Amino acid sequence: MALMGIQLVVSLLAACIMQRMAPHYSFARWLLCNGSLYRFKHPSEGELCALAGKQMPKPTRKDRRQNGESKPLTVPKDIDLHLEKAPINALDALVLRFFLEYQWLVDFAVYTAGVFMFTECYYSSVDASTEVNIGAIWCVLTVLFSLKTLKTLMSHYFSSEEGGERSVCLAFGFLSLLVAMLVLVVREDYLEFGLESAFSSLFDNLEVFARQQGYAEWSIPWNITKSVSRAGFSNLPTPPLRMATSNVLHVLSNTSALLHVYNVSCRILLHMSFLSPVIVMILWVKPIARDFLANAPLGKTTITIVSSETFDSVRLWIIVVLCLLRLAMTRYHMQAYLNLAQKWVEQMKKEAGRIAAIDIQRKVTRIFCYLTVITLQYLVPVFLILFSTLALKSLGDFSWKADADQTPGVTPALIIPIAAPVLPGGFDEDEEGMDDMEEDVQATVAHLTEAFMALRSVLTPLFFRGFFAFLTWWVAACQVISSLFGIYFHQYLMQN
Repeated sequence: MALMGIQLVVSLLAACIMQRMAPHYSFARWLLCNGSLYRFKHPSEGELCALAGKQMPKPTRKDRRQNGESKPLTVPKDIDLHLEKAPINALDALVLRFFLEYQWLVDFAVYTAGVFMFTECYYSSVDASTEVNIGAIWCVLTVLFSLKTLKTLMSHYFSSEEGGERSVCLAFGFLSLLVAMLVLVVREDYLEFGLESAFSSLFDNLEVFARQQGYAEWSIPWNITKSVSRAGFSNLPTPPLRMATSNVLHVLSNTSALLHVYNVSCRILLHMSFLSPVIVMILWVKPIARDFLANAPLGKTTITIVSSETFDSVRLWIIVVLCLLRLAMTRYHMQAYLNLAQKWVEQMKKEAGRIAAIDIQRKVTRIFCYLTVITLQYLVPVFLILFSTLALKSLGDFSWKADADQTPGVTPALIIPIAAPVLPGGFDEDEEGMDDMEEDVQATVAHLTEAFMALRSVLTPLFFRGFFAFLTWWVAACQVISSLFGIYFHQYLMQN
């Protein structure tokens, strides 16, 4: 297994370019700060007083409270207030919450896509079956970093004391746990994740590997380990409420405005983007997807529209295209979120009474400050589905070609190779230092090769097929659940 190959060189080059180019050019910064998105500025107290028809009050001693604070300025809610628009620039983005986390994750995902495309071209032109797929490792890292970002956002909402976010996080956590446990008991005839064969392959290979290491009497309790693994799968993190809110903004909150702004094709793409998680879920339902195409009933006979291998390839392509569609719609969703500031002002005008000027300023500013948080909650599930699918393709031994032969990923012989001893070369004393360095490098490469071979003998492509298939489907299911809750929230709870 060649470790110090061209893939590693390209990987190190991509990491170096990402580190050097981040301060100067960032795709994440360009996504928000290229001038296409605009924010709403909060009105000053002088502007609010002018709209209310009174002069700006001057602070006096009588206006001081007993605690030393000035009396807050209040204005009528029905004032003719129109927020000023301003394009978002780089200086504005620096004050946003979690902007550095957003910038790093999005840039890493872009470079991961570049490394993956290079490795795919490399594997299609060169027989590199004995090499480590660096592109798949980058995809797995992106999935892990995305899960970590979701965990960070969940921790932020859970620690918040406003808006009932903690209760929403707990409710979604228990709901997702219940739904996941119900899904995991469904037979493979209906949801074709391949978890049963994945578990069998993993535990059988672990037992063989343990015996090769000298643990002859060691065995795995199949039923207990299987239950623990299912429980671990069911506890995958789910996005909080604000992702559900941002997902339905175009379809519900700003539909009337968007219908007059965008053309028919753009509206169709927006609705397709909203329904894309449903399509991803259906692709893994065997009676609807695979059986309908591979064994379509026609009277008393069945016809094969596409082969099973072709369906696997087509499913990968469909998921990737749907993810790219959602990525292309990112700016529309983010602008719809920013428009909530003006929408809140319009709603305030319909109410009676007075409101503190500081509350108007705080509400308008808070919507903009949470822009990167909402962007992360929109992009992270897309990254999870996209890069889980790419990892499924590479680690599960699938192919992009429709008629390519795909073999189940089972390692036939689980024999861990022993690295050959490195013999010291008989050179002059002046070259002894260089020889020692070469021996250390060769020994390190031999140990890494042995470790990767051992890992490859346990984690077979059959296991990766089950794991990443379930992860892809489960993230799409979480998006559907969140979107349905968001529809109910906007249609009924916000109107009552």
